[in-house]
Amino acid sequence: MLHVVKRDGRESEFNSVKISNAIKGAAEEIGISIKTSEVLELTQKIIIRLEDMDLQYISVEEIQNIVEDTLIKNDFKEIGFAYSSYRKERTKIRDIKSDLMKAIGQIGVETDRDNANVGNNFSSKLLRIASESNKWHNLAKMSKRLSKAHENGDVYYHDLDSYNLTINCLHIPTKEVLERGFNTGYGYIRAPKRIESAAELSCILLQSTQNDMFGGQSHPDFDNDLGGFVEQTREQIKTELLEIGIDESKIDTIVEKKVIKAIEQAMQGIVYNLNTMHSRAGSQVPFSSINLGIPDSEDSALVCKIFLLEYEKGLGRGEQPIFPNIIFRVKEGVNREKTDPYYYLYKLACHVASKRMNPTFMNIDSSFNKKYYDAGVIPATMGCRTYVCSNINGEAGTKGRGNIAPTTINLPRIGLMAKGDIDKFFTILDSRLSLAKDSLLDRYEKLKKLRVKDLPFVAGQGLMKGSENLTPEDSIEPILKQGTWGIGFIGLAETLIALTGKHHGEDEKSRELGEKIIRYIRSYTDNTTLETRLNWSCYATPAEGLSGKFIIKDKAIFGEIPGVTDKEYYTNSFHIPVGCLISIKDKIDIEAPYHEMCNGGHISYIELDNYPDGDTVMDIINYAYKNTDLSYMGINFHIRYCKKCGTYLYNGEHECPKCNSTEIQGISRVTGYLSLDERFGVGKSGERRDRVSQGNGQKIYNV
Repeated sequence: MLHVVKRDGRESEFNSVKISNAIKGAAEEIGISIKTSEVLELTQKIIIRLEDMDLQYISVEEIQNIVEDTLIKNDFKEIGFAYSSYRKERTKIRDIKSDLMKAIGQIGVETDRDNANVGNNFSSKLLRIASESNKWHNLAKMSKRLSKAHENGDVYYHDLDSYNLTINCLHIPTKEVLERGFNTGYGYIRAPKRIESAAELSCILLQSTQNDMFGGQSHPDFDNDLGGFVEQTREQIKTELLEIGIDESKIDTIVEKKVIKAIEQAMQGIVYNLNTMHSRAGSQVPFSSINLGIPDSEDSALVCKIFLLEYEKGLGRGEQPIFPNIIFRVKEGVNREKTDPYYYLYKLACHVASKRMNPTFMNIDSSFNKKYYDAGVIPATMGCRTYVCSNINGEAGTKGRGNIAPTTINLPRIGLMAKGDIDKFFTILDSRLSLAKDSLLDRYEKLKKLRVKDLPFVAGQGLMKGSENLTPEDSIEPILKQGTWGIGFIGLAETLIALTGKHHGEDEKSRELGEKIIRYIRSYTDNTTLETRLNWSCYATPAEGLSGKFIIKDKAIFGEIPGVTDKEYYTNSFHIPVGCLISIKDKIDIEAPYHEMCNGGHISYIELDNYPDGDTVMDIINYAYKNTDLSYMGINFHIRYCKKCGTYLYNGEHECPKCNSTEIQGISRVTGYLSLDERFGVGKSGERRDRVSQGNGQKIYNV
């Protein structure tokens, strides 16, 4: 009696009917007619071969090998090849199913920490399960060359679950959408008349946009976009007061007090909404960014000032707001110098940042920003660092545009493979750049099959540049030509250590090589823009989960290499390693040149070991913006407060001095946005642990 051992170890009696059915199925698959007698004859030959083996147990794989060999040797080669192809496909499906089942099992216990903005509730887990399923689907559908490169860690296709479904991020044309009204699917929302309703609808724009996309959303000119609704509010309040008989001689003073109160309520509502209003099936709050600081009127300046003050207040007990990311744009002649009309806003922004880590700051006087500003375009960025301005297919600018998708190259692996040979490094880098380009072009081909109705809000309501005059059944390809396609990188520091023994914060030659490597990537994306007539960019990847994923794969291949694979993470993009003892000045000077190279997005951080004061923050920003071409930067420190009463802790206490609670919440910045400490993934937890400060928060050393 022959028993068949299945792949999961179970045993069953041998059944020849299954072999006959498999042969008939393979024939039908390729449209070949085979007689029943021929099937039975082939089956009998297989049985005889099995009997000659005189076994009690045989594996499924061994039987299938005999079936395949028998078909080919008996002039049924086409059926044999079809059977072989079917086997391989089934094996691939089984492997996918096995990996997927493991992933689903893990998600059922706790969702992963690839994104520290995602919670651990039912909606989050359900979304992650769907996400894992579509990741495997997309890997199975792409070419073996592309899927292998992602799976083995040569490159990384971000948000693989969205590869065929949607695009990354968007700078919303906020004012334009609010003024014309919009429809979220259940009816038309007319243009707001007052600042309160405009503010509320601005949150709905962020929420609705995120439900159509996989990345973040931005109000690229927040204070000016909402400032236009202040005068309407003022006029309505004045009319209401006149109707109830308020003395006209006193009315202007009363009106202004009520206008300020209305703006305060509106801005508080934004802070509260963006920290409580979930999207993406309830799994996370909108990944929102707000750009401000260059007001075009006193009303816009008032919106900017009050928003910063409301953000400083925090949530209900003074807790740290996680969102929105705030980007304060600094410009000489507008707000940077004491003689500038809006210097007081810059000073306030520095004060708020000294308590809340937000705002981060953007230098409009850096060379590549200033050329746009002088041409009438105000650049903006996102907390995740996405930067979009140039456009080969139309007008330069930010509104209505974003990054379509990024692919990131594992630079440290190339450094390890090159073994100190710089020429070999660039040869391998060429092949990886080609891979990244091909993956994004493959993504382009899949995404252009989407129709406007597949992105019903961002495309259907005309939020995205290129969607003008498109119908619901039209392809979104015109939109894909307006956004950017980012080739990103991670771990420049570890790459340089692998090549030279030192990173760019330690050695001048390594510093020169680092700039040469990233300039090479930028040159490739510039040339690819001209070649394909799509907007390509060099992207300083904000690697969150990826910082840990790449290094795990490389450690398994190369072992623990000191300074390269001997920790839980690779250093973000072009940053100096977080554990490097370096002055603020040197860190700024070394990282500044990379901002111009990385036209798809960039940021630098200064880590302090305690809460700074506003003057310290301003001193750091002023040094960077007056002496280098550095564009976008943030000040980091560790925020801790009592979860019970909201009291902030400044001296490392483990117990609240006010209410004696031991429930202490820590907040840190991860890849551009703030997060609760417990939501960090393994890689980022390791990185946060290794961070050393460039100052004590009250004095800037060596500046």
